[in-house]
Amino acid sequence: MRKFTVHYKSKFGILCFGIILNFVLCNLNSYGFCQENNTDNLEFNIDATAAPTTLPKIFKPSVDLSGRGVYPDALWPQGLAAPETLDIWRKDLGFTGIYRIQYNLWEINEKSKEIDAGKILLDNYERVIKAINNDGGVVILDIFGTPAGLGKVLDKKSLPWDLKAFKELVKAHIRNLSCNKKYNIWYEVWTAPDLDVFFLGGTADYLNLYKAIAEGIKELEAETGINIPLGGPSASWWFQNADGNTIFTPEKSLVYELIKFCSQNKLPLDFITWHAYSTDPKVGKENTPYNNIVPVLIRDWLTYFGLDKNVPLIVDEWNFDNGVNLSMERKEKSSVAASYVLSRLKNMSETGLDYQLFYSLEDFQNQSEGVVRNVGVFLFEKDANGYKSAPKAIYNVFKMLKRLGGGMLTESAKTKDEFVGLLASKDKDDLVIIAYNYIDQDIAKNYLSRNIVGLNEAERDFIVNVIKSGNLRKILSKEIDISGLQTSAKVKTFLSTAQERNKNAVKFMVSARNVKLGIKNLKGDYYYQKYVVDSSCGVNCDFVPVEAKDITAGELYQEDLSLSPYSVVAIMLKKKPQVVEVKIDTVPQTDKALNNTAVLSSSNAIQPQEGRELKDTGGDITNAADKSAAAVSKIEEK
Repeated sequence: MRKFTVHYKSKFGILCFGIILNFVLCNLNSYGFCQENNTDNLEFNIDATAAPTTLPKIFKPSVDLSGRGVYPDALWPQGLAAPETLDIWRKDLGFTGIYRIQYNLWEINEKSKEIDAGKILLDNYERVIKAINNDGGVVILDIFGTPAGLGKVLDKKSLPWDLKAFKELVKAHIRNLSCNKKYNIWYEVWTAPDLDVFFLGGTADYLNLYKAIAEGIKELEAETGINIPLGGPSASWWFQNADGNTIFTPEKSLVYELIKFCSQNKLPLDFITWHAYSTDPKVGKENTPYNNIVPVLIRDWLTYFGLDKNVPLIVDEWNFDNGVNLSMERKEKSSVAASYVLSRLKNMSETGLDYQLFYSLEDFQNQSEGVVRNVGVFLFEKDANGYKSAPKAIYNVFKMLKRLGGGMLTESAKTKDEFVGLLASKDKDDLVIIAYNYIDQDIAKNYLSRNIVGLNEAERDFIVNVIKSGNLRKILSKEIDISGLQTSAKVKTFLSTAQERNKNAVKFMVSARNVKLGIKNLKGDYYYQKYVVDSSCGVNCDFVPVEAKDITAGELYQEDLSLSPYSVVAIMLKKKPQVVEVKIDTVPQTDKALNNTAVLSSSNAIQPQEGRELKDTGGDITNAADKSAAAVSKIEEK
């Protein structure tokens, strides 16, 4: 087993029948026709003395560092978020998770035609890689962009016409970064190669491209003895291929083909990646025709083909996505996307996924390619004074996640709820509890899409026609009586469940939820802080407690929370140190004077540092960009 350490696009238009967004395992024996108990009042209980499990890595803040698409320094990677934004993230959260960087070989090649420009561009890439590794994080370097002259057509999306030459090019970059400089990097081959807007080639073309890079890595490993992780395919959905495959034939997916191909050709496959954009927090729990959820099915494929079934499974791009480029739920109303983050991560943790990367750090305003998408954690847009940047409410949710302890406590709920959930973590005696209230606006359609795999062909066609004809809206509003439909009893039950879930969603989109939180065995004195993300602030929101106090807990600490629609509440409890009485013996006056002198000397010798010291001895990332701009001026003078 190989050892290693640890888009901005809508997919809806390419899915089968236009509705297969995702599928969830709810009840295998009844095809998912189950109900949640949604009431106005909820109760959660936590035992502070219970032995915690290790907090899943899925909750560690991790993000694709893409953004902007326009930056005044021509030698800063134009698909990478601005250095100022990278510095803000690093100083607040640190680069301790997994971070994805789009490594554009086309751009690197074009800049290399200018004197010293190619080196400066590569230095800027390396600056970010070094910062991540210095903080203990891992880089996924997504290799894409066929340089001019190497492609079958003059397009960075092109398949290389000479795979040996392309292999040597990529090999040289990997040798420099992984072998010479020994950065902790996982290499990913391309992004969304199943979509022709990102890759001009079919499944076989992608597999041959992967093989070329894999053979280069094997040669480097044999030469240096250094393990270099490689993976893919970063498909637009886990079941997709270049021909637009569907959930009903997952064995035709690019993921399946890559697993089989690597097994047959003895190629490394150290991690598997795919994208999953949706408004549905349960995407990824889908049942499949093989009667198991996605991660289990993929691990079964790995086992069948004799590969390591425990290789990391990663959703390397995901976000709240309702099918539009500029969504209010990702800007003015970004508390919607913020609450979605918590709900989605909680569901991800229950599927067996290993890692995730939110897409992306910044919004896009790409003038050259016409890409405008507000998918970022940070806003980036044009105004009267040029461009402005600011953190969205989503950023404060990542700050909450950063404060989770190393252990996860199991919460018990008297009723299972479709919308409200809770995370509870522990670190020694300190507790962090995060509650969220996310209501899926497309819950009825998402429910039908998630569970359609359990229907026969005629029943599927009926559901598809209901949606295409616009009758789903009439069914949900009860303009059409379900009992009068000419279809099977199973489909009627299916539609009735969707109708009921939609009714609950409509109700709770405008109604706050009352949550009684009980913490057993929380004994002693604590500092208490409460943080809130809600509709009161969408952009540039301060991360400050709305309530802070001292509490003394007994056998049971209880609190009543009111969760407004699309809100997140974090409660942080820090145990106060015990006050120990020290008996002071009478000492001679001369000894007291000596003691006072020693105290003064000690306090002057060492002073606590304020803030977070950057481990990168080269300074912050912004300074690197300033140096780059100065270098550009020198190039222009030459």
